[in-house]
Amino acid sequence: MDPKTPVVLLHAFPLNADMWESQRKALGSRKTLAPNFPGFGGRAVSEAELDRFARVVIEDMDASGIGRAVVVGLSMGGYAAFRLHALAPERLAAVVLADTKASGDDETGRARRTDQANRARQEGVAWLAEALLPALLGETTLKERPEVVAAVRAMMDEADAEGVARALEAMRERPDSTPHLADIQVPVLLMVGEEDTLTPVDEARKIAERVKDGRLTVIPGAGHLSNLEAPDRFNEALLSFLG
Repeated sequence: MDPKTPVVLLHAFPLNADMWESQRKALGSRKTLAPNFPGFGGRAVSEAELDRFARVVIEDMDASGIGRAVVVGLSMGGYAAFRLHALAPERLAAVVLADTKASGDDETGRARRTDQANRARQEGVAWLAEALLPALLGETTLKERPEVVAAVRAMMDEADAEGVARALEAMRERPDSTPHLADIQVPVLLMVGEEDTLTPVDEARKIAERVKDGRLTVIPGAGHLSNLEAPDRFNEALLSFLG
């Protein structure tokens, strides 16, 4: 892969682009772009569609002079990466999908997102951390990495309530990308925390088996936010893939 190919980093829910600080440092002089999705990181809220999230990424790439890029998406960022490929596959030189899945939500998951969106509108975001941290972070992180727990909590507390609600609705309505995995003709790296219970290792393996050029890396001691929980292992795998 051309070492000059830029890298675009798409953040997880309900965090913001600050979650990629370690990766941007590890990438050194390589051009990077880490956009905030609408409703996060101070960006204005817009309609609740993942296609809109993908178009925002394209707009930011255009504004930064980026044509093709390696797109790295974690969790919700992975969902947006699938939509970016559907809308503009020529903009992707390669894809890294971390702690995400191709399938849509089942009825239980859709109902949970609806309930959470309603709660965000009614109560704000003060409840988010207590409700989501046990699922977002792996057991090892929750027990041994208080600084990571604190950093994730701080980002969640910064989220905009309406932005959270609309992102939940966007994820609830996302299409199943599984039938289109074979259409991805660029190299794909799957990364997943070994302790990820939201999008387990089997979900990543399914994607790796269905894309044309897929490879899988499992990150020990990490949960759903593997880039924050085990940044050294995550960065090692990312840099190896880029090289």
